[in-house]
Amino acid sequence: MSASVYDIPVNRIDGEETTLGAYQGQVALVVNVASKCGLTPQYEGLEKIYQKYREQGFVVLGFPANDFAGQEPGTNEEIQQFCSLAYHVDFPLFEKIAVTGQETHPLYKALIAAEPKAQTPTPGEFRTKLEGYGLKANPEPGILWNFEKFLLNRAGEVVARFSPEVTAEDALVTGAIEKTLAQ
Repeated sequence: MSASVYDIPVNRIDGEETTLGAYQGQVALVVNVASKCGLTPQYEGLEKIYQKYREQGFVVLGFPANDFAGQEPGTNEEIQQFCSLAYHVDFPLFEKIAVTGQETHPLYKALIAAEPKAQTPTPGEFRTKLEGYGLKANPEPGILWNFEKFLLNRAGEVVARFSPEVTAEDALVTGAIEKTLAQ
């Protein structure tokens, strides 16, 4: 992925138009988030790693998406309020976008193209679990579910992608963050 990721238009959660250019030179973890998902408690870990590494040039960028079983039904204002009150989220949040299907946001198209396969310690297990609940999981390289994570280096290049069940505080993620910050 080239520096063009910084030029893709996005909107902050308050509706202000922007790009990721404000984060150029930082290591970023881009995450599609949801407020009504079994994985929603991951907000806590995302905030913890944001606070832990932010002084070293790290940022978490949250992109709410309602693509999976309607688990992000709220308005942008409701999402922001939920994240603030329930999880004390201080990392940047953006307007709700699509991360799957024909309406996939250009940012996610670029991220998926740059890293089509997510890392997981248990390949196939999360997909099987979703299907066991009667939920249809996207085929690769699509986003599997809420809380899939993309790690970008300071140049905006995807250096890792993590499956939804891999939490932000997992050694797989924190190790990759620390390695990327050291480069």
